[in-house]
Amino acid sequence: MSRSRIACVLIVAVVLTGCANRPGGEASGAVPDSAALASQIARLAESGDSVAIARKLHHACENHDTRQQCLEAQLVPLATQGKVKLAMGALGQVAALDPNVRSEGHVYAHAIGIAAGKSRSNVASAFTQCSESFQSGCYHGVIQAWFAKQAAVGENEVNELCEPFRGDENQRWIRFQCVHGMGHGLTMLYKHDLREGLEGCDLLSDDWDRHACYGGAFMENIVNVTNPHHPASSLAHDDSSDDEHAGHDMGPATAAATPFKAVDPADQLYPCSIFGEKYQSACYGMQTSVMLHNNGGDMADAARSCDKAPKAMRTTCYASLGRDISSYARQVHAEATRMCSLGSQRYQPWCFLGVVKNLIDLNARADDGLAFCRAVPGDANKQICHAAVGEQILVLTPDPDKRSLLCEGSEPGYLPACLFGAHVNRQIPQALQRVYASVE
Repeated sequence: MSRSRIACVLIVAVVLTGCANRPGGEASGAVPDSAALASQIARLAESGDSVAIARKLHHACENHDTRQQCLEAQLVPLATQGKVKLAMGALGQVAALDPNVRSEGHVYAHAIGIAAGKSRSNVASAFTQCSESFQSGCYHGVIQAWFAKQAAVGENEVNELCEPFRGDENQRWIRFQCVHGMGHGLTMLYKHDLREGLEGCDLLSDDWDRHACYGGAFMENIVNVTNPHHPASSLAHDDSSDDEHAGHDMGPATAAATPFKAVDPADQLYPCSIFGEKYQSACYGMQTSVMLHNNGGDMADAARSCDKAPKAMRTTCYASLGRDISSYARQVHAEATRMCSLGSQRYQPWCFLGVVKNLIDLNARADDGLAFCRAVPGDANKQICHAAVGEQILVLTPDPDKRSLLCEGSEPGYLPACLFGAHVNRQIPQALQRVYASVE
């Protein structure tokens, strides 16, 4: 098949790498009467009471071994009926009651997004119903549903999909969710041959979009290893049985007898070690998820492996480690700090950067990041932490006055770092410059 026409495949959304290895969630008990529960939820939905819905779901679904199916069986129909905001609100309330649901919230939000995408005619209208909660899982589900509807996508379709979010800088956060998601889908399209998925991302005409797509492709590569089963599996499209595509040349990657090797336990820097320079930043931005899969969750070992990465990629690798630590630590600041402290002192600040960016990604709240920065030890770590919060604020809003206001919660002495990261002030503070210079 030519590069200009790409057969469609489902897209798997971002999940918290390593969730499957964390304890918890192994309850057992009788499966509730789903029809009776659905009737009760429907009555509560009429009043729009997400808190009452959450309490009912928590009571009914908490203590049995099919909790995920139980919750999705009630939340997904709400989304299908167009009550996406109500479903997301109820999910948020259930998560407040159950730490296991909170840690796996992205997966539930993803299922809600799939239902929203199926029931809406286009991505833009479906996106208006979603929220940034649970690492924007609802948005990712919408993108997945879009891919599943298509007979084929090509260069024009790839570039047009996220076009509604390009003109307005207020939409940059949502635009990222859209183009990042394409990286997952394009990689799955080529049967998880990462090389082909990245070349699919190269079809995007905008450089910012391409790099966001690369990140999705590298994430899909490791997610498929650590979490191959996902609520979206029902959207799978087997194009081998589709008459439209039968007999087409799928290219060397899909025709190859040997599938692409996603990870290599003998090489903690693989697959980054086989790709060229333009993919390095996106690759090392996910590489510690590969390392932790290979070493069974050994943070100290992953930090040592980051120390062996090409010098220009070490801060990126440590930021990746911080993102993973945020998941493993379950948002407990003291535990995240302990884990980041296992790494080289020289690169530790970027571990804290990864943690704080992921904390803000969860719900798009700058205050969550500033609260973590206050708990971070050491001036260098605090400088980078506050600058990272500013960088996330820059994505959250294009309004300089709003960015300045969001930074005001910074610790005394660290407001300049936040304002610099947020591009409110373009002159780098000397204290922050010294930290950057220490790794040059």
